[in-house]
Amino acid sequence: MKKLIDLYTDGACSGNPGDGGYCAILLHNDLKKIVSGYEPETTNNRMELKAVIEGLKCLKFSCKVNVYSDSQYVVDAFNRGWFDTWLTNGWKTADKKPVKNVDLWQDLYVEMQKHDVSFIKVPGHADNEYNNECDKIAVAEYKKHQK
Repeated sequence: MKKLIDLYTDGACSGNPGDGGYCAILLHNDLKKIVSGYEPETTNNRMELKAVIEGLKCLKFSCKVNVYSDSQYVVDAFNRGWFDTWLTNGWKTADKKPVKNVDLWQDLYVEMQKHDVSFIKVPGHADNEYNNECDKIAVAEYKKHQK
């Protein structure tokens, strides 16, 4: 039986594009791991994707993963079937335009092949303890790089 991991993620940006930060919090039973980082001249959507990728990269074994994100962009890509369409269409949207952030979507696809992943939308800046913690850490990541 695969371990169940709850993965909370968030990305933040100062400007769009601008300095960005991301955070992922992995939870299993009473264990908690936090991974976070910074990128210059990026976008909020890229940071949202990076958070999920980096969280999944922390897992050493195949797991069942519930990804909790306040990013409609990330959650809808999977729950509305956009991602499958992009794969089928050679990383083109339904209207034949190139998928934005294709490099990160491809990285995410590689990481997802190792796990059984579900995406769950959580309200941003509401009462979800781990989503709020992710947001705080992601913002702190880009703020420590600002002059």
